[in-house]
Amino acid sequence: MRLLAGALAELKVGDPAEPDTDIGPVIDAPAREALVRHIGKLRAAARLIGEAKAPASGNYVAPVAFELPIEALPKTEVFGPVLHVCAFRRSNLGSVLQWIGDTRYGLTLGVHSRIQSFVDSVVREARVGNIYVNRSMIGAVVGVQPFGGEGLSGTGPKAGGPHYLFRFATERTLTVNTAAVGGVTELLTRPLS
Repeated sequence: MRLLAGALAELKVGDPAEPDTDIGPVIDAPAREALVRHIGKLRAAARLIGEAKAPASGNYVAPVAFELPIEALPKTEVFGPVLHVCAFRRSNLGSVLQWIGDTRYGLTLGVHSRIQSFVDSVVREARVGNIYVNRSMIGAVVGVQPFGGEGLSGTGPKAGGPHYLFRFATERTLTVNTAAVGGVTELLTRPLS
């Protein structure tokens, strides 16, 4: 936790056009306001691990991490630089994965462990679109690491995946029985000369 706090303190939040910026702004003011409200609730109910500093103006949200029990985790997705950390015993892994599954969200899951049997258990039980092991959970490269989720986080095909294009298409057909309205079907079957 001390390493995480130190890493957060070193992050630079600012204009993404500047080469030394680590974290840019969130998408818009309403997204920022929702994140600020969520962080306010966490400050009142969870243990602060660490945080970065953000510019006072603009749609910036400082990356922050809190430790809290699993039952206090949000039941909706939080799209922003907010890390929720829950410690649990290995013997409780099944109930932790059940809790995650019960949220019905399944975009991305990150696993950090050097114990392969632990990683295998999580991968086998988790129902999410992308699982990243011992690496960053952001920056999926379209066509190489297709991005998409399951449940309330997904729309079906992964962005950049083999079936992605079909997500934007709607197949429709129209079949008309011309004989039913008095049409001359011989005209449709006669060879042209």
